[in-house]
Amino acid sequence: MSYTVEQLPDLEEIKRLKSRYCRATDAGDEVLLRQLFTDNVTVEYRGGAYTAIAHGKDEMIDFLMNAHHSEMITMHHAHLPDIEFTGSDSAQGIWYCEDFHIALDRKEITMGCLIYKDQYVRQNGTWLIARTEYDRVWEAFEPLRPGIQVTAHQLARTGRKPDERKNIDHLLHWKDRATA
Repeated sequence: MSYTVEQLPDLEEIKRLKSRYCRATDAGDEVLLRQLFTDNVTVEYRGGAYTAIAHGKDEMIDFLMNAHHSEMITMHHAHLPDIEFTGSDSAQGIWYCEDFHIALDRKEITMGCLIYKDQYVRQNGTWLIARTEYDRVWEAFEPLRPGIQVTAHQLARTGRKPDERKNIDHLLHWKDRATA
């Protein structure tokens, strides 16, 4: 696919948007997260053991901030973007993503990779995520090794503490891991 000269700045802005999403999620930056989505964003994340569904920016932020909290260590790397413009103020993108999560409270590691499919719109001159979904390519769990030492932990400082968290069970649908 070729892009016009006029689309190149938009292409780069959409790439920066996805980068900010990954960084804000891993850093627990709610202020930045609120700047990335349309008010009516829709979300469907289909993992091996779960499906998460959210409607609207507030549900999306609640999901992200409560799933990636002070007892979690997370890493999301989105790369290999395949962006297509569908109009002057709309686009869609497919991204490959590697993720790694350590749940200190459950003493469990989740790792895997997934493929995101996003829809973007430009509102008031700014590109935003209007829809995001992913399907897992693979997902694996393992227990956290006894004696592992964590020497840096961003979400311990910036993530929601236990007394600040909201229940997000209504946004999650769990599968039996043995049959996933």
